[in-house]
Amino acid sequence: MLFLGARCRCLESTLRSTHILATKTPWRTEGFNSRPYTQNQFKHGHSRESSRNLWIACSTSLLLLTGAGTLAYYNYKPFRHALLAGIRCSRVAEAAILGVIDYKFTFLKSYASEHEEFQAYSECHTRSATRLLKALLANGGIFIKLGQHMASVIVLPKEWTSTMRPLQDQCEPTPYQAVNAMFQSDMGKSIDDLFVDFDPKPVGVASLAQVHVAVLRETGEKVAVKLQHPHLAEFADIDMEMVEVSLGWIKYWFPEFELTWLAEEMRINLPKEMDFVHEAFNASKTTTEFQNVRTSLYIPKVMFAKKRILVMEYIQGGRVDDLEYLAEANIDRNKVALELSRIFNRMVFINGWFHADPHPGNLLIRPAVVPSKSPYNFEIVLLDHGQYFDIDDDLRINYSKFWLSLMAPGSPSVQADRRRYAELVGNIGPDLYPVFEAAMTGRAALEGTWDDEQSDDEATFQRASGMMSALPQSEEEMDAIRTAVVTREGLLISVFDVLRKVPRRVLMVLKLNDLTRSLDHALATTHSNIRIFLVTAKFCLQSVWRNDQERLIGAMRNRGLLSFSLLLEYFQCWWKYEKSLTLVVLTETFMDSQAYAYKMRDWMHGLRRQGFRGAHKAAAGLEI
Repeated sequence: MLFLGARCRCLESTLRSTHILATKTPWRTEGFNSRPYTQNQFKHGHSRESSRNLWIACSTSLLLLTGAGTLAYYNYKPFRHALLAGIRCSRVAEAAILGVIDYKFTFLKSYASEHEEFQAYSECHTRSATRLLKALLANGGIFIKLGQHMASVIVLPKEWTSTMRPLQDQCEPTPYQAVNAMFQSDMGKSIDDLFVDFDPKPVGVASLAQVHVAVLRETGEKVAVKLQHPHLAEFADIDMEMVEVSLGWIKYWFPEFELTWLAEEMRINLPKEMDFVHEAFNASKTTTEFQNVRTSLYIPKVMFAKKRILVMEYIQGGRVDDLEYLAEANIDRNKVALELSRIFNRMVFINGWFHADPHPGNLLIRPAVVPSKSPYNFEIVLLDHGQYFDIDDDLRINYSKFWLSLMAPGSPSVQADRRRYAELVGNIGPDLYPVFEAAMTGRAALEGTWDDEQSDDEATFQRASGMMSALPQSEEEMDAIRTAVVTREGLLISVFDVLRKVPRRVLMVLKLNDLTRSLDHALATTHSNIRIFLVTAKFCLQSVWRNDQERLIGAMRNRGLLSFSLLLEYFQCWWKYEKSLTLVVLTETFMDSQAYAYKMRDWMHGLRRQGFRGAHKAAAGLEI
């Protein structure tokens, strides 16, 4: 309609110009034919005015369309959602499709040497991960959560996990005015009505929420106020649709690069993480689970919770991997690493209920306060209880037995058990077993893991027959893990197959394993990097023994306490548990003695260079 109006105005102007020219007396000059000049003047004048009118009409139309679009964007949600969905989806889809094409071309090329091949593959991993990282950062919100999840999946190439890892710390805060408006909407009161000294600058910003420090007006107690980013509620559904559509496109065009499980995982668990009432319930349940356990774990008290607002006890402490903080508080980093392993292994193997995201940003450490249940001079404070998973008893026991088979010395029967439990736990057949074992243990492979291609004598490092006999991880073994994806044909596709087949609960446990190993590494511990596996072994033994007890005692109730066969089986199970536990404890004692000797060596080195201050710093793992 605007365009037709402009055309009508242009025609009207032309007719008016024609009338004026027709009524005026033509200008004549002696010996000069003025008629052609008059026609030329008419044509040029008409052209200039028509162009000017057309330009005005187009500018007006553009302004009107822009204004209408702006009004529709801010006042009509379906229009805004459709526009943003297209933009956000196109970012992720472009990055994903370009990455898959990049992989296709990179894998099809021929290379002069294995080193050149490895370099090309590594660069392809980095390029693809960087493309996706930029898209996720541009979209923010749920897409940041997607990248954080990818960063914690150990079976992905290290270029992917290392590129995505900064997403833990690259979240933009929501302005104070926006969170205050959300608080007023949800609580019916403003922030100033409930708190004094509310710090508008958040002390922590995550993908779903940010945390402010304040003082409760009613009690004067210092609290941490967790506020969800207001835009998440509006765009959560549309963002999830876009994630599913983008990954669905990749699966359709490139079936071997199947990542739809990520969307399924987020679809199920993201609504729970966005409900802070659910988080408060998780925190309460975890407190109950550890109520009768002597532990360094501390869960902050929750004052009150709404769906998008959580107010809890404020805890002053340092990051659990902050070596300088640990040194100042005289906290032994080795003990911290082992206590972290005990806490999370108890959750998995005993409680069957575990926190699935214990990265350093969700963990604080502080000196033990009075009263405290901690057996050490510190407490580990676990934050952000939005992401918990449970494990049914059958899966928990089979998972325990799988770990025990990995600990046992290798033999044909033990290797058969490993593959059998891998099938029961992870739905993993013999062809994918090596990848699954590497994801479980963080080691390249035990003896007998690979049935072909590379024999043990061709390896550049010594393979152990079981985790209990594994040597400290060497640079050669770490290189083997890093290059495994490119040295074995089709192994990258096997990684995607593992991710697709493994049950989601088991995938979360693998994520937890990787995070605890990463914390042990970040703490620069002086004990062997297989030391935390001994903690795992103790809880696995306890889990299996408790299950045997319940099973046999239940059978005795039915068949009578004097059943000789059941008593014999009970004694055999007990003896197996005690014998294995004693072996683990002796090995722990030996490794802890070694760790103490290494720490004393560092202490003496620091003493010689900088005196007692240098000795303290060196023993704490700090550079001098």
